[in-house]
Amino acid sequence: MTDAELIAGLDKLKAMMTSVATGGPQIQRVESSFIALFDQVEAELRARGVATIPPYRSLWDWYGRWSQGDLPTYQSRREFINDGFAPILKQVRDKPGTHYEPTGWARVDRTVAEMRTRLAAAKTEEQFQAVGLLGRELLISAAQEVFDPATHPTLDGTTASPTDAKRMLDAYIAVELGGGVNEFVRKHAKAALDLAVQLQHRRTASFRDAAICVEATTSVVSLIAIIAGLRD
Repeated sequence: MTDAELIAGLDKLKAMMTSVATGGPQIQRVESSFIALFDQVEAELRARGVATIPPYRSLWDWYGRWSQGDLPTYQSRREFINDGFAPILKQVRDKPGTHYEPTGWARVDRTVAEMRTRLAAAKTEEQFQAVGLLGRELLISAAQEVFDPATHPTLDGTTASPTDAKRMLDAYIAVELGGGVNEFVRKHAKAALDLAVQLQHRRTASFRDAAICVEATTSVVSLIAIIAGLRD
């Protein structure tokens, strides 16, 4: 999702909650679409490292809340909903996310989401270092998706191990991306891998270090997806 799509999704969840609680449609008519949208929005928020999510996944749960007696009027319910969504919308607007379009490679996309979640929750040097470990694993997983030893000979003739992201990506990019541009893309991939490895072992790792690692490694994944034709 783009920032605009995420904000629109949050606004629609708000509107649906408000509608059913203020004389609108019956819950059973809109419950399935509400849950489907909620799951999409929640996945995007977690992928961006936003820990706060909308308060209710089910409109029936929301019904149980407004029926407790302390939200007797339509206005009180509207205010309750607005107060619940305000901090989420503020985080999205104040800290726009770099849009990551899923590749369809399950392990790769799962690792991107986990990296962003870990980054948002990290407080200690060890937790920031863990983001670097995930960054390295992300590039290994992406390389494994596209590298074929029969089609992509390594540049130095050394057999690439299953975890040798640098050799696999170098070979893949050199074959699949013709012309001088492949050298610059290979340098970018190497730099991202070096960042991840360095962060993994840096005892003074900080949020800024980890955030740079997340952006660098996910940008490489997006480039590989482009080369693989996933964005055509």
